[in-house]
Amino acid sequence: MKTHNYCVYIMTNKSNTTLYVGVTSDLFNRVLQHKHKIYEGFTSKYHCSKLVYFEEYQWVHDAIAREKQLKGGSRQKKINLVVTGNPGWNDLSDGWYD
Repeated sequence: MKTHNYCVYIMTNKSNTTLYVGVTSDLFNRVLQHKHKIYEGFTSKYHCSKLVYFEEYQWVHDAIAREKQLKGGSRQKKINLVVTGNPGWNDLSDGWYD
């Protein structure tokens, strides 16, 4: 049986003022799409190209439920998640595409 990996992730802009929560089965390519503004939408409009947080799940329904929970939560809860796991707000995808 194939193991699936789904990720819930948070992207932000250069100044860390806008947060975007998403879910994907391919974090590497999805982040690349955000960085290169492949699709028009929220992240391209607000220049969200920094991956600052992600969680991995085996089952898609768990990942989607978590995404909905994060999207429904306050901005402060999202900030707390990022600060706990990535206090410097570093781009966790740095070096992925070299």
